[in-house]
Amino acid sequence: MISKIFSAAVIGLDAELIEVEADVTNGLPNTIIVGLPDTAVQESKERVKTATKNSGCSYPQTRVSVNLAPADVPKLGTHFDLPIALAILSASDQISFDPKGKIFLGELSLDGQLRPVRGALAVAMKAKAFGVDEIYLPKANAKEAALVSGLKIYPVDDLKQLLGALMKIKALKKQPTVEAGTILKNLQAALDMKDVAGQELAKRALEIAASGAHNILLSGPPGSGKTLLARAMVGILPDLSLGEALEVTKIYSIAGKLKGNFVASRPVRSPHHTTSNIALVGGGTTPRPGEITLSHRGILFLDEFPEFPRNVLEALRQPLEDGVVTVARASGSFTFPAKFTLVAAQNPCPCGYLGDGSKNCVCSPGQIFKYQKKISGPLLDRIDLHVEVPRLPYEKMAAGSEAEKSAEIKARVQKARGVQQKRFGASRTNSEMSLTEIKQYCGLNEAGQQLLKQAMKQYNFSGRSLHRILKVSRTIADLAGLENISNDNLAEAMMYRPKSE
Repeated sequence: MISKIFSAAVIGLDAELIEVEADVTNGLPNTIIVGLPDTAVQESKERVKTATKNSGCSYPQTRVSVNLAPADVPKLGTHFDLPIALAILSASDQISFDPKGKIFLGELSLDGQLRPVRGALAVAMKAKAFGVDEIYLPKANAKEAALVSGLKIYPVDDLKQLLGALMKIKALKKQPTVEAGTILKNLQAALDMKDVAGQELAKRALEIAASGAHNILLSGPPGSGKTLLARAMVGILPDLSLGEALEVTKIYSIAGKLKGNFVASRPVRSPHHTTSNIALVGGGTTPRPGEITLSHRGILFLDEFPEFPRNVLEALRQPLEDGVVTVARASGSFTFPAKFTLVAAQNPCPCGYLGDGSKNCVCSPGQIFKYQKKISGPLLDRIDLHVEVPRLPYEKMAAGSEAEKSAEIKARVQKARGVQQKRFGASRTNSEMSLTEIKQYCGLNEAGQQLLKQAMKQYNFSGRSLHRILKVSRTIADLAGLENISNDNLAEAMMYRPKSE
C-alpha cells in the first residue's frame, strides 16, 4: 500500500511543498529514501525506526521505500522525520487518516519527542499561499508559525500524542494566532545618546541615517566615540512594522538563529573584520543567509572598516545598490534580501592620528595612501553620509551631558518614517527611491538647482552622488516637516559628501 503525507522543503528563504510517499512491500528488511535527500534526511531512517518503536508502534520488517517528490528539489534538514514516520505507519496500515490539507514537520528524538526545526514561518507562509488548512509541528515552533493568520497550527509534544490526535483518540489544542501588538515592542537600548558626550554633528547625521535608512561612515582618531555612537544608534531606530517583523523572523528562522518565537526589534549585526566573504554575503554548498541578510531591515556595523579584506568589502556593492544579494551555485541561484543600513567606522590612517590636533601622526605618506585606498571609490560612493568624529577635549568629556535622550530623537525618526510610509504606501524608505521617484519627490527650486550645479562642478560629484544627495535632502526635509526640499536641506546633505571626489 502506498501512502502520501505532505511536508515542505526550505529552499533559500522560501519553501516548497513536498509529497512524502511511502510503500511497504515484501522483501528483506531495508529502508530506502530517494528524492535528493541530504545526509540529515538519509539518517532519519534510524531516528524514525527507533521513535516509532518507542511510541507504541512497530516498524515494518520488510522493504520500505520512501520517495520525496518532486524528486529534483534538494531535501535538506531534519524536519522530514515526522512526515516520513507518518507515511511509513500509514503505508503499513497502523494508522488511517485523511492527509488532505495537512502539513507535517518535525525532528524526532529516539523516544519520539519532537525537536524544533528551522524555517517554520517560511513553511506556514507557503502553506497559506497553497490553501493548506492545518500544520502539525513541534511545540517550540508553534508561536512562530502562528504569526501567519488564517491557518490552524497544532503544537505537538511527541509522536504518540500526534498519532492519538490523528486517530481521533484525543484532540490537540490549536495554537492561538499571535496578534501584531504582541510582536512589535519597544526595547530599551543599552546605550542612550545622552550618554555620549558632544559629537552633535555625528548625532545629527545618525538621526538622518536612521530616518531614511541611509548608509553612514564615521571617521576619526581612536577614542573619539565612533563605536559608542554606532551602538547608541540602535536606540533611535524606528519600530519594526508587522511586515518587516515577519520578514526578519523568517530569515532568522531559516538561518537557525531565532531566539524566542519572533524578532521584535531591528537586527544589529557587527561581524569582526576577519569575517570571510561567504560569512558576510551568504553561500556555502547549500547557500544560507550571511551577515548582510541577517541585518535586513536593521544595521550592519563594520568597525575598523579598512581592515576588512578588499574582496569582502567589494561584495557589498550589489546589496548596497539593489537591496538584495544573489548567490549562484551549481545547484541553483538564490536571492536573499539585504535592505540594511551600513554603519561603518574607520581611522584616518594606520596609527589613527592623521589630522588630530593633540597627537602627531607617525605614518608615512605611502602608508596613509595604501590604507585609505583599501576602500574603493565605488564603495565610498554608495555611502550617503560621511562624517568626521574629532577627538573631544577633556573639558567637554568631563562636563555633564545635556544632550537629547534617544527617546526624543527616536520620536522624530518615527515621524519621518511615517511620512515615507504614506508617500510610498509600504515599508520603504527614502534611500530606496528609484530614479522616477527621485524626480517626483526631490524637486528643487531654481536656486537649489544652481547650488547643486555649482557643487557638482566644484567637487566633481558623480551621478550616484547626485542621487544620494537628493535622497538625503528629502529625508532632512521630512525630519523638518517640509513638503518641499529647501536650500538649507540641500546644503546640509551636500555637507555630508566627501569633498575629494
